[in-house]
Amino acid sequence: MKIGIFCSANSNIDPDFFTMTEELGRWMADNGHAVVYGGCDMGLMKTIGHAVHDNGGMTIGVVPRIIEERGTEATCLDVHIPVDNLSDRKDIMLMQSDVIVALPGGIGTLDEVFTVAASKTIGYHQKMVILYNMKGFWDSTIALLDDLQAKGMIRGDYHRMIISVSNLEELAQVLTEIQ
Repeated sequence: MKIGIFCSANSNIDPDFFTMTEELGRWMADNGHAVVYGGCDMGLMKTIGHAVHDNGGMTIGVVPRIIEERGTEATCLDVHIPVDNLSDRKDIMLMQSDVIVALPGGIGTLDEVFTVAASKTIGYHQKMVILYNMKGFWDSTIALLDDLQAKGMIRGDYHRMIISVSNLEELAQVLTEIQ
């Protein structure tokens, strides 16, 4: 399975997020899954790429040219897909992935999560977004989604587009069921 990973490119974040991301990357490689990600050599992106690659898995980086120009492209890419901008990056990551997992991240990660969920809502694809709720990171986002659902602002049940898991065991179970 090709697992798309959306996540932070920041390094000054909770160290546990790096540990949990490395565990995920090892699990992905050990179970024959490839990672499709933003191809940046910073933050959790660097961690997931190296964890998958260093444990024998395939890394597919969808890298905006500005990342290349800044010299922050990942050094562990097996497949390098250059793109012009973030919109192209999202589109290609979605096309290349069988499922999307969102690790802790900021505005870019939120943009990616909601773009994939919105496009599923109107029928462009059937891929699930899984929020890996490390240490409760996604709790406020889940509360927002629950509030929007209660107010009738989300058509249908958002859980058909976005689900949450709290640990690697739950994530592995969901990914096994999707496979």
